[in-house]
Amino acid sequence: MKNIVDYGIIGLLIFLSFITFAFAIERVLFYRGIKVEDYKNRTAMELDIMKRLPTIASIGSNAPYIGLLGTVLAIILTFYIIGEQQEHVNAGDVMKHLALALKATAAGLVVAIPATVIYNALLAKVDTLLAQWDIAHDTQK
Repeated sequence: MKNIVDYGIIGLLIFLSFITFAFAIERVLFYRGIKVEDYKNRTAMELDIMKRLPTIASIGSNAPYIGLLGTVLAIILTFYIIGEQQEHVNAGDVMKHLALALKATAAGLVVAIPATVIYNALLAKVDTLLAQWDIAHDTQK
């Protein structure tokens, strides 16, 4: 069970972090090259510039829960170990296991905080691009 927490939950969070940064880099590069004048339809532009943002938002909002799941599993494992060693329970070992159980929650927060910041920054850029489209197409009338 310890390996599930260490390799499963933490590995999943590392993977989600990688996805977040890969999507963020792709979006930034896309936004740098976009020309609002090329879009005749505001909705088509909005669909293009919003791609991948829901995934980043979902990672930001769900990473803490994934980390919490890892912590709960590790605490369950700690209680199981305590139950098996009733006669020889060492308080130091219990505290060590409980402290290590919290690493999954910390990892979830380490993924969620940057993902949320990235999502909000990209959303601000989306708003700017849509405002630029509105300006460009209002002046052409």
